[in-house]
Amino acid sequence: MRVLLVKLSSLGDVVHSLPAAMDMHRSVSEVQIDWVVEPAFAPLLKLCPAIGRIIPCDMRQWRRHWWSGDTRRAWQDFKHDLQTTAYDAVIDLQGLSKSALVSAMAKLSANGKRYAMAQRTEGSGYEAPTRWVADVLIDCPWHSHAVDRGRHVCAHAMGYAIAAQAASSLICIPHTEVLKPTVVLVHGSSRADKAWSLARWQALGQALQAQGFNLALPHATDSELHTAQAVASACSGAVIWPRSDLLQLTQRLAACAGVIGVDSGVSHIAVALGLPHVQMYNFDTAWRTGPLGCTWQQSVFAPMGPSLEQVMRAWTDCLAAAKLRPA
Repeated sequence: MRVLLVKLSSLGDVVHSLPAAMDMHRSVSEVQIDWVVEPAFAPLLKLCPAIGRIIPCDMRQWRRHWWSGDTRRAWQDFKHDLQTTAYDAVIDLQGLSKSALVSAMAKLSANGKRYAMAQRTEGSGYEAPTRWVADVLIDCPWHSHAVDRGRHVCAHAMGYAIAAQAASSLICIPHTEVLKPTVVLVHGSSRADKAWSLARWQALGQALQAQGFNLALPHATDSELHTAQAVASACSGAVIWPRSDLLQLTQRLAACAGVIGVDSGVSHIAVALGLPHVQMYNFDTAWRTGPLGCTWQQSVFAPMGPSLEQVMRAWTDCLAAAKLRPA
């Protein structure tokens, strides 16, 4: 059984789809799961034991330079790579025009079918070409968590029952240079309105150090580096991690005692690793994208951002629950 999953982006959305692949890997005999994804996120998929072949698709870059010869050649190479395998099922987990295009281009086996969501769910995007391409449309509950939606679509497409979710969907060798015990402060996000105040990050870092934890501060942009430096200036000994690809970042995260962060792709990676984690929300959207199913992973919401006391209380609860989690 050969299955192709189509979920191109973004980082958090890709991570939220990993449990669906893990379900299928456990439930469908001798299944081989391939995945089409943007190149930046391909290193992460290599750490998921459910995934076989990873097919990079740089749709975002190609749309910016659609007229160039390099883009035409890259598109032809991608098309050839995509169509080297005939699939028994192609499952569009994104529901957008770009994922519908990839699904339509994929090669089916004699009895193969294309599957997709029948409609949008609350808070998610959805575009009409999704319906035009699919052979089978799967109804999803309107009020669906991003993880549950992907699991629901794959289970209905492949005909298996959804079992309990695994605690982790990423497996990697922890980075050896990370001090123990370290807590990672994920302060950066692609949206400024998801941020937490600098003063609170500094106070949180000091509170964690008082508990005996080392601190690590990742960054992906110059702006995030400036924030990391400001937090480190108030927390002597805090380590600012070098900017790196997703593989190295995930290996560093895997070596840590836990993560506290805003709603971001890096925070979602912490969830996929099964780490003790507190995820902070300035909007009431944790029901859709926050940690799900583990007592040692919690979300904290407040309209103007959670208070330090709320975050520390949740962190204490996560640490207590982590000591009791199954091996």
